[in-house]
Amino acid sequence: MDTPSLVVLDRDHPGFRDPVYRARRDAIARLALAHRDGDPPPRVEYAEEEHSVWSVVWTNLAPIHDRYACSAWFDGDRRLRLSRTRVPQFIEVNAQLQPMTGFCLMPVAGLVTPGAFLRELGRGVFLSTQYMRHASAPLYTPEPDVVHELIGHAASLANADFALLNRRFGEVAMTLSDDAMQPLIRAYWYSLEFGVIRDAGALKVYGAGLLSSFGECGRFETSAELVPFDLDVMAETPFDPTDYQRRLFVAPSFEAMKHGVLAWLAKRAR
Repeated sequence: MDTPSLVVLDRDHPGFRDPVYRARRDAIARLALAHRDGDPPPRVEYAEEEHSVWSVVWTNLAPIHDRYACSAWFDGDRRLRLSRTRVPQFIEVNAQLQPMTGFCLMPVAGLVTPGAFLRELGRGVFLSTQYMRHASAPLYTPEPDVVHELIGHAASLANADFALLNRRFGEVAMTLSDDAMQPLIRAYWYSLEFGVIRDAGALKVYGAGLLSSFGECGRFETSAELVPFDLDVMAETPFDPTDYQRRLFVAPSFEAMKHGVLAWLAKRAR
């Protein structure tokens, strides 16, 4: 009898009809499920094809970052020094990241509930997947993968301002019930996942979802509705995690975004 898959993929997933990829996803999921809080993250022995995908992503994202990434992300990227050619191991990333800002990556088998994700931020833990997107679509993934976790989030978390914002979201989340979590989830989504700022008149991105997406970061300026930064509106605006974002909120500067988020969160802390 065949062993049931740990990871269920949608039919339109690039790896749905690839049994080798599905088995690979299951193997990486098993490593995460066997991990215990407080232990070092398991090493994933990435195949050359997976390293190749990582390299292709960086080659394509670098010029997009040069145009759109905010200076705070570049600061974190310089501090963390992620390899551009080999998929970094979480244990090595944590050895650099934790002394800088107190954050560490903890492996998960796949998507977790937004509430669980946010609450872990309060203790400096970033729940992260370790699997690589399918090689047939190196510039696309329908769900968070190791590219998104490392390029979008880990590089950001090496910057003190990003680390502070993530931790404050988590600390507030720890005081809320699941029923009261939705405004916080939406505020996080439209800021630290898909946030945009203006810098000397130019549009820059600070959201991890944009920073790790070649397709979306390269087209957001003309394809999305760009509206003023307003956390109360953001907290009431639903989002679709399976598609490019149709509306993005633009803060007048990174500092204005940071102070606005901290003030908004302070009002919600119990």
